[in-house]
Amino acid sequence: MGKATVIPFGPQHPVLPEPLHLDLVVEDEKVIEAIPQIGFIHRGLEKLVETRDYNQFIYVAERICGICAFGHSLGYAETVERLMGVEIPKRAEYLRVIWHELSRIHSHILWMGLAADAFGFESLFMHCWRLRERVLDVFEATTGGRVIFSVVKVGGVVRDIDPSQFELMKSTLEGIKDEYRQICNAFLKDSSVKNRTVGVGYISEQDAVNLCMVGPFARASNVNNDVRSIGNGGYGDLSDFQPILDTQGDCYARVKVRALEVLQSIDVIEEMIAKIPAGDIDVPVKGSPAAGAEAANVVEQPRGECYYYARGNGTKYLERMRMRTPTSQNLAGMTTALAGCDLADVNMIVLTIDPCISCTER
Repeated sequence: MGKATVIPFGPQHPVLPEPLHLDLVVEDEKVIEAIPQIGFIHRGLEKLVETRDYNQFIYVAERICGICAFGHSLGYAETVERLMGVEIPKRAEYLRVIWHELSRIHSHILWMGLAADAFGFESLFMHCWRLRERVLDVFEATTGGRVIFSVVKVGGVVRDIDPSQFELMKSTLEGIKDEYRQICNAFLKDSSVKNRTVGVGYISEQDAVNLCMVGPFARASNVNNDVRSIGNGGYGDLSDFQPILDTQGDCYARVKVRALEVLQSIDVIEEMIAKIPAGDIDVPVKGSPAAGAEAANVVEQPRGECYYYARGNGTKYLERMRMRTPTSQNLAGMTTALAGCDLADVNMIVLTIDPCISCTER
């Protein structure tokens, strides 16, 4: 038995896109325990509801995280709409789903590029991000922004998508499909990728349930917990939505789930475009949330279930706004996956969990 040593991993590390800090308790080359250190980039954004009214705060919520920006504005707006009893038009619900699924595609392809970089496949990294740029081009054409979009408002959305833009969206996504499938083959069939991921960072289905894991991290361990299945908003009109699941529970399964979710999101967008009704894109919202009124909401972010809570006090400023992000839910699963792994596998396990520290330490 070797002597235990504590090795700091992060917050600055070549493989980490965000400042995650772990203290790794190591014996020889084995990780005995991983202790997360949370709060390195805490910004106190939830406190701002006391100084920004409920319409202004949507722009703060969107800046919690660049990758999850649209999902946060969506989750916050839906929560305040529940708080005030606002029902938005059907067309606005569909537009929100279309943009949200585009956001999921951009997030997953970005992650796949980072994973390719960690494997040492620099050309594959560039191919992934080249495809992501085409998704961002669609965002820019339909919202005016590439990372921060500012198209969601309490009561609906601020701009519509015209038929020519829908055609651009469909042709772009159709053009991405073939190239993306080739990228998937590189991730899912390459022997060197399998050597780094198969059997690494295993989490059983029961552990995933006990640790309350969410998102692709949980679904790779066969936990069916996709919030989109509930059918909130436009998701309720999908003909047959089935979450992507895998039973292996290792790093390879997490790669596979995210890879297939991109194709699923493209199908969801195409169905929404085909079904989208005509009509208004917003309703007027007047007044303020009632004193003591409370509302909660869940949204399936790219990394999993994000929970939102709001409480009013009779003024235009909310008394409380709280969100529980998917990464904060998955920290227990991450430390469990790291326990007992080889030190060389730490970066791969952390990457396949896809932690969003900006969301967690908002």
